[in-house]
Parts: sequence; structure tokens; C-alpha cells
Amino acid sequence: MQGVSAVPSVSYSITVRLEVPAGGTSVSQLTTAVEQAGGIVTALDVTASGHERLRMDVTVAARDTNHADEIVDVMAAVPGVVIGKVSDRTFLMHLGGKIEMQTKHPIRNRDDLSMIYTPGVARVCLAIAKNKDDARRLTVKRNSIAVISDGSAVLGLGNIGPEAALPVMEGKAALFKRFAGIDAWPLVLDTQDVDEIITVAKAVAPGFAGINLEDISAPRCFEVERRLREQLDIPVFHDDQHGTAIVVLAALYNALRVVGKHITDVRIVMSGAGAAGTAIIKLLLAAGAGDIVVADIEGVVHRSRDGLVGELLWLAEHTNRLDVTGSLREAVAGADVFIGVSAPNVLRGEDVATMADQAIVFALANPEPEVDPAEAARHAAVVATGRSDFPNQINNVLAFPGVFRGLLDAQSSEITETMLLAAARALAGVVSDAELNAAYITPSVFNPDVHTAVAAAVRKAAGGPAELPVDPDAADAEVTV
Repeated sequence: MQGVSAVPSVSYSITVRLEVPAGGTSVSQLTTAVEQAGGIVTALDVTASGHERLRMDVTVAARDTNHADEIVDVMAAVPGVVIGKVSDRTFLMHLGGKIEMQTKHPIRNRDDLSMIYTPGVARVCLAIAKNKDDARRLTVKRNSIAVISDGSAVLGLGNIGPEAALPVMEGKAALFKRFAGIDAWPLVLDTQDVDEIITVAKAVAPGFAGINLEDISAPRCFEVERRLREQLDIPVFHDDQHGTAIVVLAALYNALRVVGKHITDVRIVMSGAGAAGTAIIKLLLAAGAGDIVVADIEGVVHRSRDGLVGELLWLAEHTNRLDVTGSLREAVAGADVFIGVSAPNVLRGEDVATMADQAIVFALANPEPEVDPAEAARHAAVVATGRSDFPNQINNVLAFPGVFRGLLDAQSSEITETMLLAAARALAGVVSDAELNAAYITPSVFNPDVHTAVAAAVRKAAGGPAELPVDPDAADAEVTV
């Protein structure tokens, strides 16, 4: 059985410019060689043709960068093939960055320039000086959020710094725009000091209607979020915590529908007591879950364990009502649900076999899950991962665009647990009874109902309007001169 990392992926796709003889079987030999090497040819384009030679761009999906290099060597070994330029498609997509700023109005002549900039803009500045709330109507603030990171916990890569975090923050901004029409600005900070992060975030806050904290390591992320929420009049949302929690709860609602169980009755075991794990547990408790056990690298968290401080102490006091001790593998025996937000391969298929009938497994570590999904599926009724190449992907992008769209539309000054629960219920509801099955508990991120449903639920929970104007700019057209 192939492991989860053995599947070719578009993330490791390359385009190879090469030449082959115009006649004969060179092209078929080339594609056969790639397939025998474990690659997948996804495109084959002739870019130039002559009597003797063809120039072609061959696009191939590989498993990883080493595999891509092996495939190029295999292609070069085909008789008559001459390799030219090899391009990594993912790096090509990042050349020059993935986002840009555009103006909403053309600057065609002196009149446009006079209204967009000086002298006309001065009157707008004075209007805002008289009433700061007008900044939401008359500037980009109304539809803008800051995506702030210190680069200390980027994806599964760890503490790689602000410059290396920037591609992720750009991607986040691109997703905000694509799925919710929100203008998001990546701000990567060259500090990992909690006080300095808070100072910078407070200083830039007047230009934004919300702040999305991203990839800040625990336990510092808890304090940063808490203090900013206390000190700012705009919502502060740590996606690694609350975005993950929303999607996990929504997926769990639907998985429980599949197996005919209820959240108040099941026993849930969690692997991972960091930012994501803690936020998931808090939202599960708010949703009615009563029997949760969490384990970290030291084993099960329980009240008599030494060294409990901060969030770990909170977890010990609010979970594990039966005072379970021991290892994660011991804890999952008899459990109805396993949720992993920790590390690869902490469980085996035989551990899943000890769980209750109709078990649910969410193995969300990326790119290597806590347990091989294929092994888990032999024993569990529903299996989900954080990967896009398996069914039931649990991905934060299902939540955060709609959450912020709802917050901005409601002009909310905060984000509450009630809003998070509303978002989870709305996301779960996108999957209808007719669609629901063990391999489809989460909708596609490209389902247009996902982000509108989440946004509407959050907007209503935040006290916003039941319906939005067709043209929000037109609704704010009356301006004090």
C-alpha cells in the first residue's frame, strides 16, 4: 500500500521544455517513461514544429522535488530527447508575488486627478477628521483587513521568519479576495516579542476593519489575541485557532449525521493541545460536547499531571471528566471520535480498530496525517484529513472568508463564540441531506453557497442587517460636505 506522500501532486508539478524527433515514437516513449517513473503527464503542448524536430512543453505532476528531478533524468534518457528549460510551476506562480493593488476609479484626466488626489481629497480628509466613523464609508477601511504574522509557526515549517512567511500571507489575501471580495493586506513583522506585536497591530488598526492573526506560535498567540481584543474596537480573529475550530465543528456535525450519533453523547479524543487544539476544544464544549480527552507530546492531559500552566491548565480543568491517564493510543480505545491537530503517524490502523463502532477520524496534520487515511478507513466509518487529495478535506478556507465578510457587513467591533457557532452550523448546513455521505461531509470551497451562508450567519449573529443592499456604495452615497 502506498503511503500518503506517494501520490503525485500539482504542488510539485513541473513544465519541461524539450525537443524530440518529428517522426517515430519518441513522444509515446516519453510519456510512457514518465508514467513508469511514477509521474503523471497533465499537459503536452507543441510550441514549435519543423521537418526534423518538435519543440514541446511537457507538464508533469510529481510526488516531491526529488521525484521531479528523477523524472527529468528519465525523460532525458529517452532516445532523441533534448532537455531545455525546466520550470517549477509553483515557483512560477509566485514570481513577483500573487497579489497587487488596483484602483476602483480610472485616472484619465486632470479632473479625475483633482478629485482622487489633491486638492479634492482634502475635503474628504476634513470630513473624516470631524467624524472618524466616516472612514468606514469614505476609505478602503470598510472592506479591508490586516493579515498579520511574525513567521513563528508557518504551516508545518515552524519558525521561518517574516520574509519566508510572506508567500503564505499573500495567499491568504488572495483567498479573501477570491471568496469574499475582501481587500486583505499582508503585514509580516520582524519581531516575535508579544508587546511589540501588539504595539504594531494597534498602530495600524485605524486603517482596517478587522485583523486576521496568522501563523503566530503558541502560547504567545493566545496573549496577542486576547490583549488585542481587549484594546481594539475591530474584530481580531486568529485563524489557526478559530478558523480551524469552525471547520472541524461543521465537519463533525455532518459526520455525526452520517453515523447517527449526537455531539452531546460521544466521547472525543484530541491529539494536540496547541492553539488549534485548544480552540477546537473550546468550541466543541460550547456546542455541547461533554466528554473530551486531549493528549499532547507528554500524554493525556489530566488534573494531577505535573507542570500544568496557562492553556494546558485550563484544558485539564475543563476536559477529561473521567480523569483518564496514559498515552494517546490508550485513550482512543472506545472513543467515538478522534481529532488530530498534532504530528504525523501518532496512531496506527490497529489503534483505530479499538475505537467504538461507527467511529469518526479527523487526522488533520499536514502533509502527513496522524494516521494513514487508508488504514483508518478500514476501521472507521468516516475519515477526514487536511489534504486535498483525499475525501473530506478540512480546510480553513471554508470559514475565514465568510466569517470576515459577515463581520465587515455587520460593521462588528468584535467576534464572539456565538458567531463562531453560527458559522459552523451554517457551513455544515451547506451539505444537504441528499448530498451527505461518509465521503462528503464538507462542501467544496468552490461551492458558491459556502461563503455566502457563513457570511450571512455571522452577520446576523453580529446584529447586522438581515439583507444587504445590492450596491453598498450606493447605500452610503449621501456624504456630508
